[in-house]
Amino acid sequence: MPDGYPFFYVNSILPECKERLHFSIFRPTNSPLMKHVYALAFFSLLASTTTAQFCTNGGPTTLIDSNVESVQLTGQSGTIQHTGCPGVLGVQDLTALSTTLVAGNTYTLQVQFGTCGGDYLGAGEVWIDYDQSDYFDPQESLGTWVGTPPVPLSVFTFTVPANAHNGTTRMRVMQREGSLAPPLDPCGSYDWGSVMDFSIVITGGLDCSAYPGDSRADAIVVGALPYTHTNDNSFCYTNKNLAYPSPDVFYRVVPSPFSYAIRASLCGSGFDTFLSVIDSAGNVLSYNDDAASCAPQSELTFLTAGIDTAYVIVEGWGMAQGAYTLNLTEDFVGIAENTKPVFSVFPNPAENYFVIGGANQTTVNVIDVAGKIVLTIAMYQGEKISTETLAPGLYFIRIAKEENVVTQKIMIAK
Repeated sequence: MPDGYPFFYVNSILPECKERLHFSIFRPTNSPLMKHVYALAFFSLLASTTTAQFCTNGGPTTLIDSNVESVQLTGQSGTIQHTGCPGVLGVQDLTALSTTLVAGNTYTLQVQFGTCGGDYLGAGEVWIDYDQSDYFDPQESLGTWVGTPPVPLSVFTFTVPANAHNGTTRMRVMQREGSLAPPLDPCGSYDWGSVMDFSIVITGGLDCSAYPGDSRADAIVVGALPYTHTNDNSFCYTNKNLAYPSPDVFYRVVPSPFSYAIRASLCGSGFDTFLSVIDSAGNVLSYNDDAASCAPQSELTFLTAGIDTAYVIVEGWGMAQGAYTLNLTEDFVGIAENTKPVFSVFPNPAENYFVIGGANQTTVNVIDVAGKIVLTIAMYQGEKISTETLAPGLYFIRIAKEENVVTQKIMIAK
């Protein structure tokens, strides 16, 4: 199929390897039309994804023949020393074996590509996940091997990148039988060979603990709006989002009870950006690639009715990355505007219950003075709303009606 046309066989991809969709299923082209097609395709899948994880369901399906016979790596402290055979199905978890490597230093890894049975042509490769993206990128390969055992010991001399991320990561050693040429697929499944994962502790590299936002669980907390943040996603951030393989930065936004919409803008950033917004369940609220006002940067507006938490995700088109500035502003619904008789609340003050007039077939949110939604009624039908679970005090009734967000006060007096 010609470059630039997407084709989808998503169900055949291992869940742990979904991150590889960027390379094996979608072939990015920079034409505006195809960028729009890709965006639609990516975000039809986004809600079902989670953070990336090492693919561990690949590897060999048989125990005989081609196999890594030994692995030895002596680091700054500790030594990985492993002897293979008999063979192991799938990915062999040897992460209990570890050594420490220092960023900028050079080390020597020894691997004996061999066999636990017959001698057959094959290939091998070794990777270390230096950026802790939970994926073995091509640039993280330490070297390759091709041959038919018995062969001499393979010696890989490598230097740990100065920008490797501090902490514990993985080294993967793979041997695959067959007439094939490297590079190998670190997530591949096949009949004969072996895959082994070891632990590597990196020191002296980048300390990414000071750079929150690498995932939804570690999202940068946005304070009061308007909000401006200048950052760079080219280091300490990894790909945790299905849209593109560019590193992602997550921001957590809690809309004001009185907001109608929030505008997010990357205009003026230094690369071709992509901007998206999801709710706390991972549902896509909005996305934009090239804004009309500042292409190829991104800008969007999303409605906040019924949204208690939103995540704004900054990334690049394809592998684009670099310095950016995120601006968030809010369309505010003021108390004066809310007093227009769009709907009525009675009795007010309320003791045991209250009723909302003119709000049928809408979603009703009751919000306390701290901005927390304490009660939600979907598809309100005009029924009495009990105050049993509400403590005495001031609350706000927020209703989304005809694409407008309207808020009114109510006093609970028991």
